[in-house]
Amino acid sequence: MRQKFTTLILAMGLSCAFMSGHAQTLRWANQGDPQTMDPHSQNEALTNAINNHIYESLVGRGDNLELIPELAERWQQTGPLTWRLWLRKGVKFHDGSPFTADDVVFSVERASLPTSQMSQYALAMGKPVKVDSHTLDFKLEKANPIFLEHATTFHIMSRAWSVKNKTEKPLDYKNREETFAARNANGTGPFILKSREPDIKTVLVKNPNYSGGRKITGNLQEIVFTPIKSDATRVAALLSDGVNFVQDPAPQDVARLTQSAGIKVVQGMENRVVFFGMDQARDELLYSNVKGKNPFKDKRVRQALYQAIDIDAIAKNTMRGQAQPTGCVTPSPLGCFADLENRAYKYDAAAARKLLDEAGYPQGFEVGLDCPNNRYVNDEEICIAVSGMLAKVGIRVKLNAMPRAQYFPKLEKHDTSLYMLGWGGSITDAQTMLDPIMHSATNAKGTWNFGRFSNPRLDALIDAAAVETDPAKRKETIRQALLEEREQVHDIPLHRQFIPWASRSNVEVRHFADNFVRAWTMSVK
Repeated sequence: MRQKFTTLILAMGLSCAFMSGHAQTLRWANQGDPQTMDPHSQNEALTNAINNHIYESLVGRGDNLELIPELAERWQQTGPLTWRLWLRKGVKFHDGSPFTADDVVFSVERASLPTSQMSQYALAMGKPVKVDSHTLDFKLEKANPIFLEHATTFHIMSRAWSVKNKTEKPLDYKNREETFAARNANGTGPFILKSREPDIKTVLVKNPNYSGGRKITGNLQEIVFTPIKSDATRVAALLSDGVNFVQDPAPQDVARLTQSAGIKVVQGMENRVVFFGMDQARDELLYSNVKGKNPFKDKRVRQALYQAIDIDAIAKNTMRGQAQPTGCVTPSPLGCFADLENRAYKYDAAAARKLLDEAGYPQGFEVGLDCPNNRYVNDEEICIAVSGMLAKVGIRVKLNAMPRAQYFPKLEKHDTSLYMLGWGGSITDAQTMLDPIMHSATNAKGTWNFGRFSNPRLDALIDAAAVETDPAKRKETIRQALLEEREQVHDIPLHRQFIPWASRSNVEVRHFADNFVRAWTMSVK
């Protein structure tokens, strides 16, 4: 009773705080908060989505996620290792300064630095060379069959603004560095950052002088983004009109919202796969009672964990049917193959126990499981369910669930043994999963391979696919890479989550498969 009363009071408070807002204000709530306003520091979906309103990329996405001109108005591949991009003229940053080729050169170089999680994409575009104030050539060291896809992945900053505010380098988020770019921004996008209060509120206002490549079809004048961790409080705020758009209602609330007066729900499968990773590098596993060795270096142990997890039960019960089980660690089915969508090893607790026995762990062992509690749909609930499943085969889990702000820096420091991760976005090509997740850690690849596994055969296949320009050969190379990763159980895929969006009935919203809210397409009547 006390919890329900607290939820009601919080919802009433939100309602009072927001009801005075403008009619054309999007009052957007999400369980999490963007990590930083520095557009190159963190490659995290919500952070990117918020920054995508403030900043633009060279190439953008249309209504169906197709490639469209954005800051580059056209492009041409002028040779096997050269692309020429012509930039849009007359574009200004929010501070009124002109956008030029110098800003692109600066941004590509900035995004390539070690503290940038966008480095793998920026480096793949090669060296930017200024031709004139609005023309650049990109010189590649090797062929890149998805060059234009990479051009959509990071934002363009003002060189002069960055120098003035001493933010020439992306902030080091994992070590809690704070720079001017953490709470301030200066982009060319359709919205301007008005204020930023981390974990409290972020306010954007319409850019009246927008002249970029996006088609503005909505009427919004303001966006007020508020993180509300509690599922119940987010829903209560929506029902009371304290907020008018919730990006991530919990699956158990969708049916209720669908039947509620004044509320509408739109949904679809997100281009995002949720999976578990394991430390396969350390000689002694952290947060475990196993001393002197690492069980996850043994494929039999990794397979035992896989076979102990009933992904169909998770999709049915924990996710309430709002997930599509998969055996493929790719964000989109379009990046996989139909025969690889089924799980590699069937759910079989008896087989899992046998594998553990063969590997020398007849009584199982203890292990810590790191899990976010405000990043993916029902993330903590999934980890609780998986902990129970693993316990049945002798794997005793010490669950450590935490907010995303603490979770991702922990993973970046490789301070983990077993962890949940999700990967997705607009690109359906498998390369954007192969390079950061499945490749051995190098300067430009394996940046999100927190299990730090190293498979030379897999690396060779990934590297070959990255430069193969023959579509049929490249497709087969990607298939072989996915098969190798699958057979070695380097990761344990669960599902692709469905993302329901809920809003007040006077909010016009279009759902996108990359789960990016594109507020310039939205209207409030």
